[in-house]
Amino acid sequence: MTVKGIAHKYGNNVDTDVIIPARYLNTPDHEELAQHCMEDIDKDFIKKVMPGDIIAAGSNFGCGSSREHAPIAIKASGISLVIATSFARIFYRNALNIGLPILECPDADKISQGDELEVNFDCGIIKNLTSGDEFKAEAFPDFIKNIIEKGGLLNSIKESH
Repeated sequence: MTVKGIAHKYGNNVDTDVIIPARYLNTPDHEELAQHCMEDIDKDFIKKVMPGDIIAAGSNFGCGSSREHAPIAIKASGISLVIATSFARIFYRNALNIGLPILECPDADKISQGDELEVNFDCGIIKNLTSGDEFKAEAFPDFIKNIIEKGGLLNSIKESH
């Protein structure tokens, strides 16, 4: 499983309140959530993001409240993957539960805004096609690949029964 996209770069401690501001939490509509994704930290994010693009960030991405709306908004915006040096644990679990691929990579902070990346989930290799650098992340185990391929935990459970 491989994805290729342009990096949208953010720093450390990007919390769920800036990923999707609380004022939009009253909607269950994923597309509407996507329209407001990252707007408090990057007002032009939704205008710039293209399907398949990638978020790259520093440490503790997704900290703050435990809302599932944050990974839902990211996924619905067209982002194919989030790479960070580390994730808040509840965000990590919520992302996998909804089928949003996320990778922890100690070198994620070496990725720059606008870099073109190619990522192989099977071996955890992140190729920066812009700089020529190559980074290693932990590859997805088979059960995580299954959850992502099925579009989330509930879908993978339904299909296994």
